[in-house]
Amino acid sequence: MGQTGSVASTDEPAGQEDSPTAPPPTRPRADSGSARMPRWLPRAMVLALALYACFQLGNWAFHQLVGLLINILIAFFLALAIEPAVGRMAAHGMRRGFATFLVFIGVLVAGVGFIVLLGSVLAGQIIEMVEDFPEYVDQVINWINQTFRTELSRVDIQASVLNSDWLRRYVQNSASGVLDVSATVLGGLFQVLTVFLFSFYFAADGPRLRRALCSVLPPARQAEVLRAWEIAVDKTGGYIYSRGLMALISGVAHYILLLVLDVPYAPALAVWVGLISQFIPTIGTYLAGALPMLIAFTVNPWYALWVLGFVVVYQQFENYVLQPKLTATTVNIHPAVAFGSVVAGTALMGAVGALIAIPAIATLQAFLGAYVKRYVVTDDPRVHGRHPRRRGGSAFVRLRRTGRDDSAREPRRDQAPPPSDDDA
Repeated sequence: MGQTGSVASTDEPAGQEDSPTAPPPTRPRADSGSARMPRWLPRAMVLALALYACFQLGNWAFHQLVGLLINILIAFFLALAIEPAVGRMAAHGMRRGFATFLVFIGVLVAGVGFIVLLGSVLAGQIIEMVEDFPEYVDQVINWINQTFRTELSRVDIQASVLNSDWLRRYVQNSASGVLDVSATVLGGLFQVLTVFLFSFYFAADGPRLRRALCSVLPPARQAEVLRAWEIAVDKTGGYIYSRGLMALISGVAHYILLLVLDVPYAPALAVWVGLISQFIPTIGTYLAGALPMLIAFTVNPWYALWVLGFVVVYQQFENYVLQPKLTATTVNIHPAVAFGSVVAGTALMGAVGALIAIPAIATLQAFLGAYVKRYVVTDDPRVHGRHPRRRGGSAFVRLRRTGRDDSAREPRRDQAPPPSDDDA
């Protein structure tokens, strides 16, 4: 046993018998500076949150004020439209505010007169339809009795309709919807008043507005702003002038047709067709022609077909003959560009965008045309759509000539060779 212990002790390395236990290895401490948050990170987070809050606040404010911004845009274009008339009256010594007031009175009188004429047409037709409604019902009941061998009575049908549940529900829903209709009408009147108020201020204080805008710009930019303003006034006024002239021509043409067909309310219907067809783009013509067709149908069904045919033919005449001649000197934009601008304006802003799209595009086109450098076009037939004539005619003719030349150059096999000196 002792020897074994002595042998085991001899296997251990020398110098470790009396040495103390070695401490475990310690890891080096990490740098205390690398564990801290960078000083710029809290500021960046606060700045990002502030920017996001400002974006959300601006987005919310924009959606709340989009109606007001659209009204201001309409008022601005309306002020540009009446600017030539106000400027002429102010040039003759009239105060600008009073001149603007007179122009607005004229526009208001024209609008009220149009509404009164249209209201008289609709009221007369509604009263006539209500008075003739029992007669129409009797005709329908008699036709049903004769066709299907029934014994229906107008009194029984009227009693069953008046005592039905769906009529009560309809009356209740209509009564509850009166408040919504009233609120809609009041909102529309408030929007009209807002547009007229802003347009009056824009037109009456136009010079002051231009001075305030130019006061924050350098002199070079001031000239560009004033030039853009002048172009916008010219193009918007030209658009209103051309549309008004085409509305007058359209109204006179449709009045003659309705007068020949002896359709009632011909003057009011002519005014309706002229204004709606010109100031509601794309679908205005067909929307305006629906009312005269309906009233002509009450006189004679064939008259409605005559009105429809005349509307279609006059629309083509206006698109291809009348409109290019008038807009070439006022708005001067291509019909395809006008149609595309109306579609884009409708997609962006609805009916308001469709109304102001053409003068806006005309203004932008004229403003860009003033700064785009143009060059003289070379006198090339291809510019005018003609192909240059090549020498030698067509390819078929050239091919025939080439074949003839080749055949003339080849020697004929059946022909004897020319005599040589030896043969001689």
